[in-house]
Amino acid sequence: MVLIICTDPLPLEALGRLYSRIGFILFPFSVALIRYTTIGRAWNNDGLLTNVGVTTNKNMLGLIVFVISLGVLWNVRRLLVNEHEPNRRRRLLSQGILLAFGIYLLSIAHSSTSMACFLLGSGLVLATHLRAIGRRPSRVYALGLAILCAGGLALLLGGAEDTASAFGRDATFSGRTNIWAALIPAASNPIIGAGFESFWNSPNVVIAHRALALDNWYHPEGLNEAHNGYLEVYLNLGWIGVCFIVLILATGFSRATRVLSRDVELGSLTLSYIICGAIYSVTEAGFRTLNPMWIFLLFAVVSVSGANAGVFGSGFSNGPHVPDGGLRGADSEMGAASPGGWHLGTIQ
Repeated sequence: MVLIICTDPLPLEALGRLYSRIGFILFPFSVALIRYTTIGRAWNNDGLLTNVGVTTNKNMLGLIVFVISLGVLWNVRRLLVNEHEPNRRRRLLSQGILLAFGIYLLSIAHSSTSMACFLLGSGLVLATHLRAIGRRPSRVYALGLAILCAGGLALLLGGAEDTASAFGRDATFSGRTNIWAALIPAASNPIIGAGFESFWNSPNVVIAHRALALDNWYHPEGLNEAHNGYLEVYLNLGWIGVCFIVLILATGFSRATRVLSRDVELGSLTLSYIICGAIYSVTEAGFRTLNPMWIFLLFAVVSVSGANAGVFGSGFSNGPHVPDGGLRGADSEMGAASPGGWHLGTIQ
């Protein structure tokens, strides 16, 4: 799916349509299932009734709503500042309604990680459009590093309890620290891991289940993820896999920062997904196959890499930003790319 979007003649227009079509199907349907049926609600392991909508658990609902709502917010911001967009009022109304659905679902899903990442991503999208930040790569680097350092210092200086309580969790992040403590000794090989997606099918998982059982964990045999993307990669691929993930994140961040100085629309969205993906995976397994966070993180890294390399001529241009989102070049009316490529088209 990532390559389909990135190789579209107008990739960001295709991405905008993706947000709208997925959002208008899943968001209202989730609200209807939660409010008017019992299908949209489920009991968790703590015996609490949670809202799951079209998914099977509240965390997955929160994740889907977060990644789509962040893109919808990006659409709304573009429509607000670009007064010459075709059908601007109608599209602004529809995107505003979709964003309202997303915020409502995030509030009732009670997925703290997704809510925190949505707030962080929204702040990054808006902040990087400020002239004082977006056009100066050094300040973008400083902003990103400040976010990461603030989170790291909060944990190192004993602020984990305050951070968790701010989002409705205890100091163990709803039992996650207990899971991490049990899983680390169960790693079969710290260098290469148990093999791609193989740890949870290996005999070593019994070691973690026994440790959790001694900690009075309720049905530890039902656990099938580490609730930490970096630890999940470590268990399956060892330190080699973790180093590759860190390399992908660092490379994506650096390239998104460079793109931001030339194309603020592409740069702001991709930078938000990369930073949010890195933070989301601290308390959730975000680097797993077919996980929505992993898919949008890959989109961000692939698109900024292609834009920097100049292999994407349409939609990922190296030319100046066109305020009205129109096509550049003499061939724009016929839909052909001019020698310099064209910029962002309209977003449905």
